[in-house]
Amino acid sequence: MPEQLTHFDGHGNARMVNVGDKAATVRRATAAGAVTMSRQVYDMVRQGTAKKGDVLGVARIAGIMAAKKVDQLVPLCHPLNITGVDIAFSFSDADTAVAIEATVSVNGTTGVEMEALTAVSVAALTIYDMCKAVDKTMVITDIRLLHKSGGKSGDFVRSFTSVPL
Repeated sequence: MPEQLTHFDGHGNARMVNVGDKAATVRRATAAGAVTMSRQVYDMVRQGTAKKGDVLGVARIAGIMAAKKVDQLVPLCHPLNITGVDIAFSFSDADTAVAIEATVSVNGTTGVEMEALTAVSVAALTIYDMCKAVDKTMVITDIRLLHKSGGKSGDFVRSFTSVPL
């Protein structure tokens, strides 16, 4: 039997999934993405010399804040009592790209994949916003779920050969 979309009832109407009867378990999700940019902006971000300040510090805080607000942004997501958010950045000199990785944790009845994906997305948007005065050609790319654990559906691990960043 093929997997069913859980956010629709038998008549095709959107619904919020009832997770009230599910057991609370430790759940964790990691997502990633990247922002490619001009060499000039890449060097500014890497060296911390952007005019607007600490680009990655602000992006980290924005990503953490976003992970806590997913239920207000994505209509059918549950409000969660997140227990942790970690956001890391790495640099690709060859691609002039900043890679973003967010890991979100919760002890709850539903997963945190959307929270991790949203954290990466908003961190990337913040980098773009802080650097757009110098480079409007930046590209936000490859936002994807890397790993999730906990819950009834078990673990998921993406093959890292699918996206180079």
